[in-house]
Amino acid sequence: MSFIRFSNQDIVNNTAKITTSTWTNNTNELTSAHYTSSTQATFGSPTSSGAHFIEVYNANASVSTSEVQYSVAYGHRGGSGSLNFTHAVGGYGKSPSRNIYSQYRQLVFGTETQDFNFTDHTPDDIYVINVNRSRYKHNLKPGSLNLKIGGLILTDDSISSTGSSTVTNAGRQFNIVSGSNGVRLGSSTVQVTDSGSYGFFYPDSGFIILNADCLDAPVASGGVALATNITSNNDSQNHRLFLDKINTGASFIVDSEEKVSSTFYFARARNYEFNYTTNPSFVDSTGNILINSMIDNPTSYITTVGMYNDAGDLLAVAKLSQPITKDFTKEALIRVKLDY
Repeated sequence: MSFIRFSNQDIVNNTAKITTSTWTNNTNELTSAHYTSSTQATFGSPTSSGAHFIEVYNANASVSTSEVQYSVAYGHRGGSGSLNFTHAVGGYGKSPSRNIYSQYRQLVFGTETQDFNFTDHTPDDIYVINVNRSRYKHNLKPGSLNLKIGGLILTDDSISSTGSSTVTNAGRQFNIVSGSNGVRLGSSTVQVTDSGSYGFFYPDSGFIILNADCLDAPVASGGVALATNITSNNDSQNHRLFLDKINTGASFIVDSEEKVSSTFYFARARNYEFNYTTNPSFVDSTGNILINSMIDNPTSYITTVGMYNDAGDLLAVAKLSQPITKDFTKEALIRVKLDY
């Protein structure tokens, strides 16, 4: 068996971005079919998962084929809007809403001392949409977000800001603004007077932080009149109110993006190479060719390209869709692509 070493000119590296829909079954848009689990979304105890977040399915949660698409949560930096874990002295404010706020500012800022600021406005509370990790590849695609909450259509401003972004511990950060497909309506990121922008989009970590003050604003002012209840030590179920507004909007689109690295190997069979078969049945015990026509006018058929290391170990095999005829009058160029 003969081997031909690949030269540097025979090897080409390439990286491509592949975009797919985020939702199950390659569904482009989640409409009014936003299902929750009656078990998970039970709010009885402040330590239950349902008191912290609500998972949203693409079908009835009792159906075996249903899958979690995303979750919604409510966070308050002081802990209001949800029940405290304990009534003991010093326990006030230790609640699900405080946990959510603390969790996401740790993810974004890496500290408990920095608060979310939306274009020079710092609200006490936030809403969170967290896309399930199994739903996207490397990251969500900037410019693909189209989310309708009530009558408000939101997108990120990745295109309007010419692709620039703030880099945080959670990756790239884009403003959430009124508009579609990454294009902001108007010239300013301030979307509601005295309340700043609608929020932030973190495509590399798969979540959205929304400004509660903007959502609470009247419709005429650019909000959706969400009416967040910030009573302390109270089971306000604000994330349920928020999910109801998403259901009313009935449209959630965001794409998934994957970077696929490929290496192309160009295997060349020149006119004077690989014309004789390596099949042992073509020679006798002394090495003479049994078929006379193969002596002066050999013909072989290339069906496979094997890739070996320097020790002669077979590392990869590329199968051709159909055999390639090879003789002294023909040359072959076979492109082998390895994705990883």
